[in-house]
Amino acid sequence: MTTFIRIASGFVANKVVAMFTGPAGVAIIGQFANFVSIVLTVSNGAINTGVVKYTAEYDESEFKQKKLLSTALKISIGCSVFFGSLLFLLASYFSDLILKTSIYENAIRVLGLTIIFYSLNSLLISIINGKRQIKQYTIVNTLGSVIGLVFTVVLVYFYKTEGALYSIVLSQSVIFFVTMFFVIKSDWFNWNYFKRPFSVDLAKKLGGFSMMALVSVFTAPVVQILLRNMVISKVNLDAAGYWQGMMKVSDGYLLLITTALSTYYLPKLSSLKNDKDIRAEMFYGYKIIMPTVFVGCSIVYFCRFLIIKLLYTNSFVNMQELFLFQLIGDFFKIAAWLIAYLMLAKAMTKLFIITEIVFSLTYLILGYICVDIFGLIGITIAFAINYFIYFVFMGCYFRKLIFSKNE
Repeated sequence: MTTFIRIASGFVANKVVAMFTGPAGVAIIGQFANFVSIVLTVSNGAINTGVVKYTAEYDESEFKQKKLLSTALKISIGCSVFFGSLLFLLASYFSDLILKTSIYENAIRVLGLTIIFYSLNSLLISIINGKRQIKQYTIVNTLGSVIGLVFTVVLVYFYKTEGALYSIVLSQSVIFFVTMFFVIKSDWFNWNYFKRPFSVDLAKKLGGFSMMALVSVFTAPVVQILLRNMVISKVNLDAAGYWQGMMKVSDGYLLLITTALSTYYLPKLSSLKNDKDIRAEMFYGYKIIMPTVFVGCSIVYFCRFLIIKLLYTNSFVNMQELFLFQLIGDFFKIAAWLIAYLMLAKAMTKLFIITEIVFSLTYLILGYICVDIFGLIGITIAFAINYFIYFVFMGCYFRKLIFSKNE
């Protein structure tokens, strides 16, 4: 139920933004959202996935957990203060770089001032996830979605596109106080968990996951920024808005799946010690998740005109041509992720970094080629081809684990 509330909140927010800003505003907001995702990831040292893994792994050792959480807190505070200062001082530069104008620099300054709250919130949510407190995790994320929706509706109504930017910035930070309330109420919570000395060894372990997260955040969002600028130059700004709208639809209906992967699948894989158990968990994931994804993709495709009407406006009707290949790409993306999560669960840093860089570059190259050949629909064709190749590669690389009959 809580996931459906998050999905509904996201779709209502999209509707409000589309009504008051149009396709061009949606494109600008998408550009800013990609920038914010990069900044928010580096604001706590990109340690979220590592905190989830080692919190789950050290579940039976309170001493190790205290060292982990104390070290993670110090990393989060240090990184957020550093990057927050950069954002505040260089707001005009970043605004011109990302949005091609300096009129939104105040939103970036506010981001710089409040980023420490987001950083601490991310740390707390990662701890909750690692401890497998699914109820608290879903409640906090649901409340975050509702708070984000309220900020979006109010600020977009009064301030249009600029208001949407402020809603992205502020909603990310306000939820910290809600998360903190739930954490303090938890049975495990004790301030002593965060008072241990800084551990260099644990910082190095978290650093491996930081490298993976930083590669992800400097590939996917940057590639989207570059592709969006390419669509704007080769087609037009409204076309970039259609593509952004399509990605929002994908993110929305796949939220149920991605939530299950992050809250259950990743911690579960991290806790398993032998290949037999890992293989069984992976096949169980395919058995449950992939039929659900297929049904979801089919429903979204056949209801695409209704979805555009409900979630956007008549000015987005040209978005309908993007659905088919985007949904094909979504199917292969989840199929690939069910295998690729092994790289995160088992800290396979080198392989993860290589695959992220290579397949981000192939997506970028395919995007330029396909848009030149097919026009706007080419951006989704490139997406589908790229994730199909990624799925095949993952299956080939882990074939021994997947198909082995030995104990």
